[in-house]
Parts: sequence; C-alpha cells; structure tokens
Amino acid sequence: MSFPSTTSISIPDLRDDFDGRVTAPEDAGYDQARRLFYGKFDRRPAAIVRPTGAGEVARVVGLARETGLPLAVRSGGHSLAGHSVAEGGIVLDLSEMTALELDLERRTAWAQTGLTAGAYTATVGAQGLATGFGDTGSVGIGGLTLGGGVGFLVRKHGLTIDNLLAAELVTADGRVLEVDDERHPDLFWAIRGGGGNFGVATRFQYRLHELPSIVGGMLILPGSAEVIEGLVAAAEAAPEALSAIANIMVAPPMPFLPPQAHGKLIVMALLAYAGDGEAGERAVAPFRALAEPLADMVQPMSYAGLFEPAEDMEVVEESARTMFLDAVDRATAETIVEHLQASTAMMAVAQLRVLGGAMARVPMEATAFAHRQRRIMAGVGSVYELAQDRPAQEAWADGFAAALRQGDPGVYVNFLGDEGPERVREAYPEPTWDRLAEIKRRYDPDNLFRLNQNIPPAA
Repeated sequence: MSFPSTTSISIPDLRDDFDGRVTAPEDAGYDQARRLFYGKFDRRPAAIVRPTGAGEVARVVGLARETGLPLAVRSGGHSLAGHSVAEGGIVLDLSEMTALELDLERRTAWAQTGLTAGAYTATVGAQGLATGFGDTGSVGIGGLTLGGGVGFLVRKHGLTIDNLLAAELVTADGRVLEVDDERHPDLFWAIRGGGGNFGVATRFQYRLHELPSIVGGMLILPGSAEVIEGLVAAAEAAPEALSAIANIMVAPPMPFLPPQAHGKLIVMALLAYAGDGEAGERAVAPFRALAEPLADMVQPMSYAGLFEPAEDMEVVEESARTMFLDAVDRATAETIVEHLQASTAMMAVAQLRVLGGAMARVPMEATAFAHRQRRIMAGVGSVYELAQDRPAQEAWADGFAAALRQGDPGVYVNFLGDEGPERVREAYPEPTWDRLAEIKRRYDPDNLFRLNQNIPPAA
C-alpha cells in the first residue's frame, strides 16, 4: 500500500492494511497499549501498529518515512529513556512477533524480536539449552541484543551479541536484509552494540549452549562496606562459570527476611554458576563466607528459574545513572553505603556487576560494543512516586555517580536514560563512533531511526 505524503494518517486505512492490529487514541485499550515499564513516560502516539513479520514491519517503516511522523520501535518497552513510544507518532509494537525455531542439531535458534528474555529462556531451557540475555524476564530481546546484552552468563559465554550469528533487519528504505559476517558485514558489526540506529531487527539467530542446570539464586548479606568490598573481590576471583550481580539497597519488608533486617542496608546478590552442583557449591562458598546470610536461596536449579517470577514491580518515577568502574575498594564501598543511607526515596539501589571472562576475550574492534576490558559495571538509582520529587532525586543520582566515577569515561548504552548526546558519545570510543556514523549515513541518511540513543549520520 502507498501512503500519502502527509503528517496525518488514516486509521481506518491502517486497520484495513493490518487486519485490525492497530490501536488509536479513541480505542478502549489505548492507554494500556502505550504504557511503558517506566510509568513516567506519558506519551500519546497517533497509532500503535502490531505487525506479524518483516514484510509488515517494512510497511510501517515506509509509512513513517512518507508521513514524516516519528517512529518508535517497541520490543519489551523497557527503554530507560522512553524511546519505546512516540508523542504524536507511530509505535511499531513487535509483541505479536514471538516465533522461535530451534535447530537442536546445530545448536542454533531463530527468534522473532517480540519475544521476551524470559519466554525465550524457558522454551530453550526445556531442551537443556541457553543463550545469555540480561537479568529480567520481561525485557524484550530486541533492544537488549542490539545494545550488547550483559547478564548472568557474561563471564562464561560473553555478551548476547557474542552469541549472535545473524539477524533479519528492515532498513530505512524498506529493504529486508539478512545480515551476518558475510552478508552486509558492516551492518552486522554495527547492530552488535549500536542499538536501534540502523533498522528494525525482526529476527535474530543465536548460538545455543548446553546448560541443563545451574547453581544459582539469591543470597542476601548485610550491607556493610566490608561485605560490599569482599563480594566484588570474590566475584573477580571466582571461576568464569560464575557471574554475580549485587544490588545494594535498604531492605524492604520481604517475607523471607528476618524482621530485624527490614529497613537496614543489605546486599542482594544474584549468583549464577553455569555448571554442575558440586563445583557450583564450591564456587559459591566464598560468598556465603563473607557474613552470616540473612537469606540463602542459592541452589541447583534450571537457568530459566533465574527469570522467574516474570512480573516486575511497577516503576512510576526513576532517576538512574550508570558507568564502568576499575575497582571497588573499601573507600568506594563506603561511598556506596553513605549515599544509599542519605537517600530519601522509597527505594534506592546501587548495582555492581563484575565483568571479564569470555566477554573480555573478544577483541574491542570486533563489535560496536567496545568496553571489553572494563572490570565492573555500576548503576545507581532511586524509585519514587511523585514527579515533584524528580529534581531532588536527579541531583542525588548525579552526586552519587560523580562520587563513584573513576577511570576513563564509558557507559553501557542499554542502561542510558535521557541524558543528552554527550553521554551517548561516552558509549562509543571515537574510532567506533566514527565507523558507526559512517554506516548510519549509508543505511539511514535521514535519521529515520532517531528514537534511540542516537548516532547521527556522518556529514
């Protein structure tokens, strides 16, 4: 169908063209359909379209190109910057594109990008297999993969993009391309860390790893500076099969915590040892020895079990910052404790992820994600309810991040909020940025795909 060159669209025509899979402002389900994980983004798109395959995606891209309306691409709707919905524009909602085809002999999977990490992991896990994503089941695999993918298997099997074999991509001119190391290798390089700047990813082909079970789960320890420093040291010394994500926070009244721990600072460590029970127990022992655990749920389990329950808390307002660190010594740990104790938010968290292992062995120039040698990824954030508290919470997050910052600038693009173009530049070293901008010029010279952590096309 050829759409008129105008800034308005005909909703009846759109419904006819997409078999009714369109939601408009007057529809009963509109508010739910435009809602994101982060509730503070209250944007009203002109239409939300749910395609079922690459051909329909190309038609939506063509509509955006011809009308000039902003185009938002939504996989799971977890964009920290709210890029999954466009004010007055078109939302390309991939939620009906959930096909997953396994090739058990070759250990590969083709997955449409409307799948969530939890749904994919549960399906392949039933075959004793896994691909590493992030740490939250409801996140869509589309945006997660395009930014890099740092999760529970990062030290054992690398980033998600290190296990990406090919992709199906709809470009700004409406072409449907299959990209890999041999077909459009420049584009394949760019989408491995460059985000949604180069097209709409409609399918990914992933490598599958045998992982019948893990030793993993939640270990909660007292949140002292000594424990924080010791946990990071234990994670760095652990075998590569073990990845750890430590959330340091004031304990909410969780039923499995002793009442005396409520309101006190805790370390909620999420551990995953990708291997058998006995070796996993040995790998976890140093973490348990840091202090008397307040709760210990680490046990042999399926890898998919780490992504349950799939339900997330509702986040209305959040102020967050992310960075890479070179080390967490006692002084850094004390800084974390001080800033968390000073928070006035309903929830304040510092997150530490120890990197290295398989991720660090991939050459920096091999993908657009270039932070291969950084040792620790840190994030700080607060969750609160009232928009009027935002200035104070943003100032707290800025101050906390400034107090932690060390080493060269750098940031993981998937954890960026709406922080301005200079912060986007920090996600890519200069040679990487220049190469991405040149590829952007070739494939999207008019910057149609701009609702993202944007890389403008080279002049």
